[in-house]
This record gives sequence, structure tokens and C-alpha cells, in this order.
Amino acid sequence: MTGSHVVHALTPGFCEAASVYVLERWRVAENAHPCADPPRIEARRIALRVGPDAFEDWEGVLPVGEVIAFPRETPHARALATGQVQVLDSMDPHTSERLIGSGDGHGDGDARLGDLLRVASYLVVPLRLRDVAIGFVTCTRGAGRVPFTPADAAAVAALAARAAVALDNGRRYERERRTALAIRNSLPPGTAQEFGGCRTAHGCLPAGQGNLVGGDWFDVLKRPGDRVSLIVGDAMGHGPESAVAMIQLRTAVRTLAGLDIPAADLIGQLDTLAGDSPGVSFATCIYAEWDARRRTCTLVGAGHPPPLLRGPDGRTAPVTLTGAGLPLGLGTGGYQETVLSVPDPALLVLYSDGLVESRDADIDQEISRLARTLDAAAAVEPMDGDGHDALPSLCRRLLHDPSGAAGADDRTLLLAELTPAGC
Repeated sequence: MTGSHVVHALTPGFCEAASVYVLERWRVAENAHPCADPPRIEARRIALRVGPDAFEDWEGVLPVGEVIAFPRETPHARALATGQVQVLDSMDPHTSERLIGSGDGHGDGDARLGDLLRVASYLVVPLRLRDVAIGFVTCTRGAGRVPFTPADAAAVAALAARAAVALDNGRRYERERRTALAIRNSLPPGTAQEFGGCRTAHGCLPAGQGNLVGGDWFDVLKRPGDRVSLIVGDAMGHGPESAVAMIQLRTAVRTLAGLDIPAADLIGQLDTLAGDSPGVSFATCIYAEWDARRRTCTLVGAGHPPPLLRGPDGRTAPVTLTGAGLPLGLGTGGYQETVLSVPDPALLVLYSDGLVESRDADIDQEISRLARTLDAAAAVEPMDGDGHDALPSLCRRLLHDPSGAAGADDRTLLLAELTPAGC
């Protein structure tokens, strides 16, 4: 976007054609340093404009995104090596030969290239960021216009300085965005899963605009003997730090679940790990282990809002936990199990505090509101208009409920239909 703004600012008023290039090594690795005098540089064209034409008009000839090697003797390489603007009275031979070679030998494309090659003044301005070259801007003027002057070069250099900062900000944002997407995509795939005696649906709604990931996390793990482990947690805060904490906790739960230890011991071990890991302390979670054969659901809480359970009577209520436990990382231990008998199919609801915390209401009132909202939503026709399964639809309704708590925190929801063996 920044490159497009630059070339539109320059053409057609200032020059006939303008391009913006960034070094490929800078684009992919900020700390990659070339040798002092490389035989060539590789730069990617990120923007181009010729006269009033749209870039699509030149896409087949001079495509945006193309990576080009510029030898040491070109003005482009000199501009980057010296940090000085290069002003020429004609296009350099390397660029001329490259443009001629990009034509197809006939048609309107070659005619337009011929016009582009008739250059009376050629300007190469380095893009520099904190005294490091990251790319360059090129400008051309035809024979009918005044050649570039030192004042013109200074004006483009000032524009290039601002563009370099904007490009760096954009690159950093894109890198964080890719990281956030990778983290988000590491969570369980899709919106619904099914194991023996347990069907789940889940969803996450990050707080604020444009956020892709925060500290909320969840997981569903298949266990031996028709058992399923379910967990929802919340690492304090937002942004990369809380996301890293979330990954550590989620990975630890997966490892501990593989040891097949009791639920209370699992959370106790997680508490110890959180206390020993910088940036992970004061996280909360609710852990559930469903055993379809025994028809029991074992729950352990660590400073987290209580789960909801909707029984066969169609009413939802919070589960009173035995010794709710303190948040992870405080080293207090002493987590206790709450074992529920579930003889009939039921719906278990695990959620993050973003669904129930509000500045305007007590959290217990908000938990009751969430239970009522679930009952009202579950009473609606179980199949939506597209014929989709009811559980994911119910999950979406609860996540986006307009009467819920204000969006000051991430919302994470995990619904689990528990079906005892034999039912």
C-alpha cells in the first residue's frame, strides 16, 4: 500500500513513470547483512505506475512482485552502496536491456515499452532506514520535460524517507500478523469435533478491532477408554506475550494429559510449571475430564469462572466446584476434583471470563445471564436455515450475543455434548 501511494504521488505530475523496490534480503530477514561490495543486489518491485495507467495495464510486462538482480555497476546498486541519489541523462544499459527483453516482439505492449525507453532524465533515490539501505525509488522523465534538478532529487529523497518508515511499520505488522495467524491456527481445527460419547464445538472472539490472538486458549484431547479432556484457559493480558504464555500452557497440558495422571495432579503440575516460567504466572483455567463409560465428569478449576451444565430438564446452571483453586503460577497447589455423575446426555459449557466480566454487573449475575441465554438459544429450532449442525450454531449465538459483557476481553467458548455409554 505504501509503495502504491508513493508512485501515485509522483506520476504523472512529477514524472512519467515511477517504481518502488525493496531489497529481498530486508524483506525476509531484517538482520541479514550483505558483504560490503556485493556483485549484485536483489530487489522486489512492490509498486509501479506509468503515466495515468493503472498497474494492471503493465502487469504482463512489468509485474509487481517481480524480483530483479541489479549488478554492481548499475545506478541502483550505487545508490544503495553510497546512500546518494543517482541522476542520469538516460536510462542505464542494464535497465534498457531488461525492458527490451520483457517485450513479446509485437503489439501494443512493445509500443508502450518503446515510449518508456525514450528517457531524457532518470532518477534513482535510495530508501534508507536508520542509515541502512532497504530499497530505492526510480523516476523517469521524457524528452519533452525538464531534466531532474537537485531540488527534485531532494523532494523525492524526503518522500523516500517517509516511505521507508511506513514500509518498515507495514513489514513489522505483517510479521506479527503471520505469527498471530500461526498461533491461532495451532488451536484445534474447524469448529466441531466428535469423539466417543462427546461432541464439541468451539469459538474464539478476540477483543478489540483487528486482534487475531490473545491469551485465551482451549483444547480437546482424546484419552484412552472413551475419555476426553477439555480445557479452557486465560493467560493474563493481550498481545504476543500472552500468546506465548498461552502456547506454553496448552503444550504443557497436552504433555501432562499424556501421562494419564489424575485431574487434580495435572492442574497442580501446571501450577508449578506456570510459576517457574516467566510471563506465564497468574493464568486461569477450567479442566474437565469426561468418562463416557463411568458416566462421570471430573472438573478442576484454577481461578476460573465455573462451568455451566445443561441437563435433560433443559435448564442450565453453574457447577459448584469443590475448592475452586487459585490462579496458576502462585504455587499454592491444593487443587481439588469435583466429580459429577452424568447418567443422561448433558451439555457442558466451558468459557473464558470475557463472556461474563462486566463493569456494570456482578460476575455471578453475568454467569446467570449466560445460562439464561444458553437456554433461550437452545430452545430455538435445532437446525438453522442452511441445515448445519445445531452445536456450532449455538456456539456462534453465545459468542456474539449482544446482551453479553462488553468486549473488553477475549471471548472463548467450548461446548461439549456429553453422552454416557449406552444412551
